[in-house]
Amino acid sequence: MLAPAKLTRSLRVTGRRPDGYHLIAAEMVALDFADELEFSAGDGLEVVDAVHWVGAGGADSVPFDVPIEENLVVRALELVGRRAHVRLVKRIPPGAGLGGGSADAAAVLRWAGIEDLALAARLGADVPFCLAGGRAMVQGVGEVVDSLDPVEVTVVLLTPSFGVSTAAVYAAFDEVGAPPPGSSTNDLEKAALAVEPRLARFRDLLGEVSRWQPSLAGSGATWFAEGASHAASSVAGDLREAIVSEGMSAVVEVARTV
Repeated sequence: MLAPAKLTRSLRVTGRRPDGYHLIAAEMVALDFADELEFSAGDGLEVVDAVHWVGAGGADSVPFDVPIEENLVVRALELVGRRAHVRLVKRIPPGAGLGGGSADAAAVLRWAGIEDLALAARLGADVPFCLAGGRAMVQGVGEVVDSLDPVEVTVVLLTPSFGVSTAAVYAAFDEVGAPPPGSSTNDLEKAALAVEPRLARFRDLLGEVSRWQPSLAGSGATWFAEGASHAASSVAGDLREAIVSEGMSAVVEVARTV
Protein backbone atom coordinates (compact mmCIF):
# COMPACT_ATOMS: atom_id res chain seq x y z
CA MET A 1 0.00 0.00 0.00
CA LEU A 2 1.24 3.47 -0.86
CA ALA A 3 0.88 6.26 1.68
CA PRO A 4 0.93 9.54 -0.30
CA ALA A 5 2.21 12.68 1.37
CA LYS A 6 -0.27 15.42 2.11
CA LEU A 7 0.46 18.98 0.99
CA THR A 8 -1.42 21.88 2.54
CA ARG A 9 -1.51 24.48 -0.25
CA SER A 10 -3.35 27.08 1.84
CA LEU A 11 -4.45 27.34 5.47
CA ARG A 12 -6.60 29.77 7.40
CA VAL A 13 -7.21 29.58 11.13
CA THR A 14 -10.92 30.27 11.52
CA GLY A 15 -11.42 29.94 15.26
CA ARG A 16 -10.70 28.00 18.40
CA ARG A 17 -12.83 25.49 20.26
CA PRO A 18 -13.37 25.64 24.03
CA ASP A 19 -11.05 22.64 24.41
CA GLY A 20 -8.21 24.64 22.84
CA TYR A 21 -8.13 22.99 19.42
CA HIS A 22 -7.89 25.43 16.53
CA LEU A 23 -10.36 25.36 13.66
CA ILE A 24 -9.00 25.59 10.13
CA ALA A 25 -10.03 25.92 6.52
CA ALA A 26 -7.30 24.40 4.37
CA GLU A 27 -6.85 23.20 0.82
CA MET A 28 -4.99 19.90 0.82
CA VAL A 29 -3.76 17.72 -2.02
CA ALA A 30 -2.21 14.26 -2.15
CA LEU A 31 1.22 13.91 -3.77
CA ASP A 32 3.01 11.13 -5.63
CA PHE A 33 5.74 11.33 -2.95
CA ALA A 34 4.85 8.43 -0.66
CA ASP A 35 5.79 5.94 2.02
CA GLU A 36 5.20 2.26 1.28
CA LEU A 37 3.68 -0.36 3.57
CA GLU A 38 4.01 -4.10 3.01
CA PHE A 39 1.62 -6.32 4.98
CA SER A 40 2.25 -9.98 5.76
CA ALA A 41 1.11 -12.59 8.25
CA GLY A 42 2.23 -12.18 11.84
CA ASP A 43 2.80 -9.21 14.11
CA GLY A 44 5.28 -6.40 14.43
CA LEU A 45 6.45 -3.24 12.73
CA GLU A 46 9.68 -2.95 10.74
CA VAL A 47 10.64 0.60 9.76
CA VAL A 48 13.11 1.16 6.92
CA ASP A 49 14.52 4.70 6.86
CA ALA A 50 14.66 5.64 3.17
CA VAL A 51 14.73 9.42 3.65
CA HIS A 52 17.37 10.94 1.36
CA TRP A 53 19.10 13.76 3.18
CA VAL A 54 21.14 16.19 1.11
CA GLY A 55 24.13 17.98 2.60
CA ALA A 56 25.53 17.68 6.09
CA GLY A 57 23.27 14.80 7.17
CA GLY A 58 20.09 14.45 9.14
CA ALA A 59 21.56 14.61 12.64
CA ASP A 60 18.90 17.08 13.80
CA SER A 61 16.00 15.20 12.26
CA VAL A 62 13.04 13.96 14.23
CA PRO A 63 13.60 10.23 14.92
CA PHE A 64 11.38 7.48 13.58
CA ASP A 65 11.82 5.32 16.68
CA VAL A 66 8.82 6.59 18.66
CA PRO A 67 7.48 4.17 21.28
CA ILE A 68 5.80 1.32 19.44
CA GLU A 69 2.47 1.87 21.18
CA GLU A 70 2.41 5.48 19.89
CA ASN A 71 3.17 4.63 16.26
CA LEU A 72 0.17 5.44 14.09
CA VAL A 73 0.51 2.22 12.10
CA VAL A 74 0.19 0.18 15.29
CA ARG A 75 -2.65 2.36 16.56
CA ALA A 76 -4.52 2.01 13.24
CA LEU A 77 -4.23 -1.78 13.35
CA GLU A 78 -5.56 -1.79 16.90
CA LEU A 79 -8.42 0.54 15.96
CA VAL A 80 -9.69 -1.79 13.23
CA GLY A 81 -8.95 -4.99 15.16
CA ARG A 82 -6.51 -6.41 12.62
CA ARG A 83 -3.16 -8.16 12.95
CA ALA A 84 -0.27 -8.01 10.52
CA HIS A 85 3.45 -7.70 10.23
CA VAL A 86 4.09 -4.34 8.56
CA ARG A 87 7.25 -3.34 6.76
CA LEU A 88 7.15 0.43 6.51
CA VAL A 89 9.49 2.12 4.05
CA LYS A 90 9.70 5.76 5.18
CA ARG A 91 10.42 8.28 2.43
CA ILE A 92 8.42 11.20 3.84
CA PRO A 93 10.66 13.04 6.33
CA PRO A 94 9.46 13.20 9.95
CA GLY A 95 8.36 16.54 11.37
CA ALA A 96 7.89 17.86 7.85
CA GLY A 97 4.24 18.91 7.91
CA LEU A 98 3.58 16.47 5.05
CA GLY A 99 1.42 14.11 7.08
CA GLY A 100 3.76 11.12 6.89
CA GLY A 101 2.47 9.36 10.00
CA SER A 102 -1.13 10.17 9.14
CA ALA A 103 -0.63 8.85 5.60
CA ASP A 104 0.73 5.61 7.02
CA ALA A 105 -2.30 5.25 9.30
CA ALA A 106 -4.64 5.93 6.38
CA ALA A 107 -2.88 3.24 4.33
CA VAL A 108 -3.60 0.74 7.11
CA LEU A 109 -7.27 1.74 7.04
CA ARG A 110 -7.43 1.32 3.24
CA TRP A 111 -5.76 -2.09 3.54
CA ALA A 112 -8.43 -3.05 6.09
CA GLY A 113 -11.22 -1.83 3.77
CA ILE A 114 -12.16 1.11 6.01
CA GLU A 115 -13.57 4.29 4.43
CA ASP A 116 -15.10 5.88 7.55
CA LEU A 117 -13.60 9.38 7.93
CA ALA A 118 -15.05 9.77 11.43
CA LEU A 119 -13.20 6.64 12.50
CA ALA A 120 -10.04 7.94 10.83
CA ALA A 121 -10.31 11.17 12.83
CA ARG A 122 -9.79 9.17 16.01
CA LEU A 123 -6.20 8.63 14.90
CA GLY A 124 -5.41 12.29 14.23
CA ALA A 125 -6.49 15.46 12.49
CA ASP A 126 -4.77 14.70 9.15
CA VAL A 127 -5.85 11.07 8.86
CA PRO A 128 -9.33 11.76 7.38
CA PHE A 129 -7.86 13.70 4.46
CA CYS A 130 -5.10 11.14 3.95
CA LEU A 131 -7.78 8.44 3.79
CA ALA A 132 -9.89 10.43 1.30
CA GLY A 133 -6.92 11.56 -0.82
CA GLY A 134 -7.15 13.66 -3.97
CA ARG A 135 -7.85 17.33 -3.37
CA ALA A 136 -10.16 18.68 -0.72
CA MET A 137 -11.17 21.58 1.46
CA VAL A 138 -10.52 20.45 5.03
CA GLN A 139 -12.29 22.21 7.89
CA GLY A 140 -13.01 21.93 11.59
CA VAL A 141 -10.01 20.28 13.24
CA GLY A 142 -9.51 18.13 10.16
CA GLU A 143 -12.59 15.95 10.39
CA VAL A 144 -14.61 17.75 7.68
CA VAL A 145 -13.30 16.79 4.23
CA ASP A 146 -15.07 18.17 1.16
CA SER A 147 -13.71 16.94 -2.16
CA LEU A 148 -12.60 19.46 -4.78
CA ASP A 149 -11.91 19.06 -8.48
CA PRO A 150 -8.39 17.71 -9.06
CA VAL A 151 -5.61 20.01 -10.19
CA GLU A 152 -2.32 19.18 -11.88
CA VAL A 153 0.39 20.85 -9.84
CA THR A 154 4.13 20.26 -9.70
CA VAL A 155 5.99 21.33 -6.56
CA VAL A 156 9.55 21.38 -5.32
CA LEU A 157 9.65 20.40 -1.65
CA LEU A 158 12.42 21.53 0.70
CA THR A 159 12.41 19.94 4.16
CA PRO A 160 15.10 20.99 6.67
CA SER A 161 16.72 18.32 8.82
CA PHE A 162 14.86 19.54 11.89
CA GLY A 163 11.19 19.21 12.70
CA VAL A 164 8.78 21.78 14.02
CA SER A 165 6.28 20.99 16.75
CA THR A 166 2.73 21.51 15.52
CA ALA A 167 1.53 22.17 19.07
CA ALA A 168 4.24 24.81 19.55
CA VAL A 169 3.30 26.54 16.30
CA TYR A 170 -0.38 26.76 17.23
CA ALA A 171 0.55 28.06 20.67
CA ALA A 172 2.74 30.70 19.03
CA PHE A 173 -0.12 31.60 16.68
CA ASP A 174 -2.17 32.59 19.71
CA GLU A 175 0.64 35.00 20.63
CA VAL A 176 1.79 36.45 17.28
CA GLY A 177 -1.29 36.00 15.10
CA ALA A 178 -1.44 35.55 11.35
CA PRO A 179 0.81 37.24 8.77
CA PRO A 180 -0.46 40.52 7.27
CA PRO A 181 -3.35 40.06 4.81
CA GLY A 182 -2.15 39.13 1.34
CA SER A 183 1.40 38.31 2.43
CA SER A 184 0.96 34.56 2.81
CA THR A 185 -1.43 31.74 1.98
CA ASN A 186 -0.73 30.14 5.36
CA ASP A 187 -1.86 31.74 8.63
CA LEU A 188 0.69 29.65 10.55
CA GLU A 189 3.76 30.90 8.70
CA LYS A 190 4.52 33.78 11.07
CA ALA A 191 4.10 31.55 14.11
CA ALA A 192 6.31 28.81 12.66
CA LEU A 193 9.09 31.32 12.03
CA ALA A 194 8.76 32.54 15.62
CA VAL A 195 9.10 28.97 16.91
CA GLU A 196 11.96 28.04 14.57
CA PRO A 197 13.81 31.06 13.09
CA ARG A 198 16.11 28.76 11.07
CA LEU A 199 13.20 28.16 8.72
CA ALA A 200 13.71 31.61 7.18
CA ARG A 201 17.01 30.69 5.54
CA PHE A 202 15.51 27.60 3.91
CA ARG A 203 12.58 29.67 2.61
CA ASP A 204 14.93 32.26 1.17
CA LEU A 205 17.16 29.65 -0.45
CA LEU A 206 14.20 27.99 -2.17
CA GLY A 207 13.02 31.36 -3.46
CA GLU A 208 16.46 32.40 -4.66
CA VAL A 209 17.13 29.17 -6.53
CA SER A 210 13.68 28.57 -8.00
CA ARG A 211 12.53 32.17 -8.59
CA TRP A 212 9.14 30.86 -7.45
CA GLN A 213 7.21 31.94 -4.37
CA PRO A 214 7.88 29.64 -1.39
CA SER A 215 5.02 28.70 0.93
CA LEU A 216 5.04 26.81 4.21
CA ALA A 217 3.36 23.39 4.23
CA GLY A 218 0.98 23.32 7.20
CA SER A 219 2.83 24.06 10.43
CA GLY A 220 6.18 23.23 8.78
CA ALA A 221 8.98 22.44 8.51
CA THR A 222 8.64 21.91 4.73
CA TRP A 223 8.66 24.78 2.28
CA PHE A 224 7.25 24.24 -1.19
CA ALA A 225 7.16 26.19 -4.43
CA GLU A 226 4.87 25.57 -7.37
CA GLY A 227 6.14 26.04 -10.88
CA ALA A 228 6.43 24.71 -14.40
CA SER A 229 6.75 20.93 -14.43
CA HIS A 230 9.47 20.99 -17.09
CA ALA A 231 11.68 23.17 -14.87
CA ALA A 232 11.17 21.38 -11.56
CA SER A 233 13.93 18.78 -11.93
CA SER A 234 16.47 21.45 -12.84
CA VAL A 235 15.38 23.59 -9.89
CA ALA A 236 15.69 20.61 -7.54
CA GLY A 237 19.19 19.85 -8.80
CA ASP A 238 20.33 23.44 -8.33
CA LEU A 239 18.74 23.47 -4.87
CA ARG A 240 20.63 20.34 -3.80
CA GLU A 241 23.90 21.95 -4.90
CA ALA A 242 23.06 25.14 -3.01
CA ILE A 243 22.29 23.19 0.16
CA VAL A 244 25.67 21.47 0.04
CA SER A 245 27.52 24.73 -0.62
CA GLU A 246 25.71 26.40 2.31
CA GLY A 247 26.61 23.57 4.68
CA MET A 248 22.92 22.88 5.30
CA SER A 249 20.98 19.62 5.46
CA ALA A 250 17.58 18.95 3.92
CA VAL A 251 15.43 16.72 1.77
CA VAL A 252 14.66 17.98 -1.74
CA GLU A 253 11.91 16.32 -3.74
CA VAL A 254 9.91 17.03 -6.89
CA ALA A 255 6.31 15.91 -6.44
CA ARG A 256 3.06 16.07 -8.35
CA THR A 257 -0.55 15.95 -7.30
CA VAL A 258 -2.39 12.62 -7.59
